[in-house]
Amino acid sequence: MQAAPLRATTATSPALPLPSVTGALRAVEAVLMRGGQRTARRNAWTSVLEDRARAKDRHEAEYVLEAAATRRPHAT
Repeated sequence: MQAAPLRATTATSPALPLPSVTGALRAVEAVLMRGGQRTARRNAWTSVLEDRARAKDRHEAEYVLEAAATRRPHAT
């Protein structure tokens, strides 16, 4: 990132840097993206929870299938 160019000042006016276009765009982006980032985090967390639920279901299904495959019929 480049530094803003120095501006000449007069004795009557203090040096007030004008906002750059880049700075203004970043400020607007920060305001607009705040809600989007919140939504993105919420969606990511929901995906994590769904992945955990699928892993649990897969583990339970594997357990049931393994138990069914190794079960022998009882002699009566």
